Amino acid sequence: MTAYEVAVRAEAELGEGPTWDAATGRLVWIDILQSRVHTYDPSSGRRTVRMTPQHVGAAKPRAGGGLVLSLRDGVGLLDPDGAFRWLHREPVPGRRANDAAVAADGSLWAGTMRYDEAPGGGTLSRVTGDGAVTAVLADVAVSNGTGWSPDGRLMYYIDSPTRRVDVFGFDGERVSGRRPFAVIEDGAGFPDGLTVDADGCVWVALWDGGAVRRYTPRGELDRVISVPTPRTTACAFGGAGLSDLYITTARTGLNAPHPLSGSVLVVPGAGKGLPQPAFDG
Repeated sequence: MTAYEVAVRAEAELGEGPTWDAATGRLVWIDILQSRVHTYDPSSGRRTVRMTPQHVGAAKPRAGGGLVLSLRDGVGLLDPDGAFRWLHREPVPGRRANDAAVAADGSLWAGTMRYDEAPGGGTLSRVTGDGAVTAVLADVAVSNGTGWSPDGRLMYYIDSPTRRVDVFGFDGERVSGRRPFAVIEDGAGFPDGLTVDADGCVWVALWDGGAVRRYTPRGELDRVISVPTPRTTACAFGGAGLSDLYITTARTGLNAPHPLSGSVLVVPGAGKGLPQPAFDG
């Protein structure tokens, strides 16, 4: 059992999307339902909070500074001076953004879901810096964790109600050959966010599972990090040497949340992460 620490004590309703911003040395994370983007500097302890125009599904660093935001009605750009503008706006009643990741070419792979989590109501799309959008997956229920193998030839993806982590072949822009990579057994929770480490292992946060699991590149479970917060949402490596595993959590829907539910936890020296590309827009 690996000991965790509290990085940010908070009461986020739906904490999500931790991302290490190497340019600033800060962790970026969000509270989807409170429409907030948070940052945390582990070297100084400094924190910032910024409101977003709508429920926010992801916030990722941009190559030129600022953030790209995956929002309820589409994808927007937040400039370093705080100015906001839409890059691609496509509102669908009853639907919101949910999780996103940036590929090696700087494109944003943005997921959506219906608020009622209806099957087939969500999507996964590829968004480039000029605002062009390509549909990747339709007929998704709750689009969640997305990540790539160290060599860029595989893409991992989670549609949470399936209880699976799936893997695709990847050619830099397109996916093919979807197949199950790992299955979460009944009673262990639902797979939510994921991250891939430098050894090609896939770390998966378990909603209603109170844990983060690591699977080897062969899909074998070889490590479990248990935490007291049942609604574990996502994980990412950060800090010096990308060796610390940050874990976001949620309070939403819990009648008696744990005192740390909604906080950001950290497991120092958990492994070795991969540098995360910035959005090319």
